[in-house]
Amino acid sequence: MPIDETRRFLPVSIAILTVSDTRTEADDRSGDTLVERLQQAGHVLADRVIVKDEAALIETQFRAWIDNPEIDCVISTGGTGVTGRDVTPEALDRVCEKKIQGFGELFRWISYQKIGSSTIQSRADAGVAKGTYLFVLPGSTGACRDGWDEILANQLDNRFRPCNFVELMPRLQER
Repeated sequence: MPIDETRRFLPVSIAILTVSDTRTEADDRSGDTLVERLQQAGHVLADRVIVKDEAALIETQFRAWIDNPEIDCVISTGGTGVTGRDVTPEALDRVCEKKIQGFGELFRWISYQKIGSSTIQSRADAGVAKGTYLFVLPGSTGACRDGWDEILANQLDNRFRPCNFVELMPRLQER
């Protein structure tokens, strides 16, 4: 899909949330991958936090960023599997006003091309709350690369045609 080079690029302010019981700033490769890619694309890293796999902590961080008018978008990595500690999608459900159903479907289709049926274990998801985009990716670096390179890089670029998430931002809070 084409990038319309005649349009001026509009940077998006993005916060990165890593959900993990074990990762630290020193070894958060998935978070690093997302930060590197968003900055290379010309976007702004608004904040970066690591929280434990606890729905209340994830929800609290989502809400703090949703309430911050300086943050346009949140991308989380981790906690999307099917084990008992994987609760990021549940935290997303608690804060979401509208779900973006196609995001998880597209992510799993892309992932299927690379890892086959193992992609069924991913509960990647997305939504919108108070005008803030929320994207929930698995915790592997490969999943973060796929989610960014194959979906978010284009959808968070206002020059992407025929349409993109950025051009909808001014209208997200319409009633």
